[in-house]
Amino acid sequence: MEEIRILSPTAILGYGFPMESFTEGMKRKPHVIAVDAGSTDPGPYYLGVGKSFTDRNSVKRDLEIMIPAAIEAGIPVIIGTAGGSGGHPHVALTLDIVKEIAKEKSLSFKLAVIESELNKELIKKNLREGNIEPLFPAKQITESDVDDAVRIVAQMGEEPFINALENGANVILAGRSYDPSVFSALAIKEGFDKGLAIHLGKILECAAIAALPGSGSDCMFGYLRKENFVLEPLSPLRKCTTLSVAAHTLYEKTNPYILPGPGGAINLHESKFTQISDNMVEVSGSKFVPTEQYFVKLEGVKKVGYRTISCAAVKDPVMISKIDSITQSVKERVINNFENYGIKDFFLDFKIYGKNGVMAMFDNLEEKVAHELLIIIEAVADTQEHADTICGFARSTMLHFGYEGRISTAGNLAFPFSPSDCKVGEVFEFNVYHLMKVDDPAGMFPVQYITFEKGN
Repeated sequence: MEEIRILSPTAILGYGFPMESFTEGMKRKPHVIAVDAGSTDPGPYYLGVGKSFTDRNSVKRDLEIMIPAAIEAGIPVIIGTAGGSGGHPHVALTLDIVKEIAKEKSLSFKLAVIESELNKELIKKNLREGNIEPLFPAKQITESDVDDAVRIVAQMGEEPFINALENGANVILAGRSYDPSVFSALAIKEGFDKGLAIHLGKILECAAIAALPGSGSDCMFGYLRKENFVLEPLSPLRKCTTLSVAAHTLYEKTNPYILPGPGGAINLHESKFTQISDNMVEVSGSKFVPTEQYFVKLEGVKKVGYRTISCAAVKDPVMISKIDSITQSVKERVINNFENYGIKDFFLDFKIYGKNGVMAMFDNLEEKVAHELLIIIEAVADTQEHADTICGFARSTMLHFGYEGRISTAGNLAFPFSPSDCKVGEVFEFNVYHLMKVDDPAGMFPVQYITFEKGN
């Protein structure tokens, strides 16, 4: 085999794609349809509650196009990080959708389901044996941290996918996955260069985001050869350029030359990007450098409480000029009001948009303040009732807070909604963000096979 052709329909399963682009992709006779279904970008909540950040109907729409097309073409469909986070409930959610599609369309195929949620005792055993180390800026965990986690998933490489392909799977539904592995597995199985295969997967994982203009809801096509790979957007509205492809190679990476993943890293020092047509780019020179030991990334979350928020706008220029001192005074008033009432362990924050609302985490920024502000009052406490109390008191205190130069004695805040306060619910944070050394890259990712015959 001189070439592997890979169709990436969309940046994340459920984000959708134009049928015209997908049809163009199928005309190019792909060897595999692969799609990334998740990310940690939406934060720890979805892993914690076991829900998907993508809509079920949207996911079903994408799959009921992809799966029948792949079966008709006699090629596999590979889905990674099912349900958005890849834990057991996320895989189960997507499995239910696949079963629905199989039944409704009377499909016959072999499905491989690969789980990635790990048993806590296994993790604690590896912790005791010194096999777990933190990823910056995380600190080393203890067994107590493992117990506190609601669930912990491991990021699988291409090896479990290769096992499923070798066992004749037509559709592979996997838990948390290293994003490029979904796209590189078939190529690596067929003996293509691992460095090029994973680099291609790194770009295909986000589909047409790597084109100009970029889109997470459009298809991208990859051609992997022995010495290079080529990227082609499937919509006439988009082009791949050396700039767009090279820029996406650096996407979400701290080192522009080394892209780490399970079992090693892609070295880009000799990578070359060449414009070969108006809308296609060729990439060569990328190399895979294995690590001495094989590590998988662990992701775990713990529950920290419940959140309530209130959104309000400020227009008064005097209040805007004093907003930092006002929010500090409001915080002190809230603490004083409840310190003897039994609500002590809470988090209260004011996110001020129009004044570093996005960039507040960075120090020493030039102060620039808009002529109006949006303030999001956020309270997190041990119960929803306590979060409601803290947010409501902070909101009413700020609404009528007196400050020097204040002219109006009416409310300081404009609320776009009634009720003004919103119960957001459970709050989680990442408490496991570590690497774990493993002897068998596929050993901790069990595979279950389900055979469908005309939907049953």
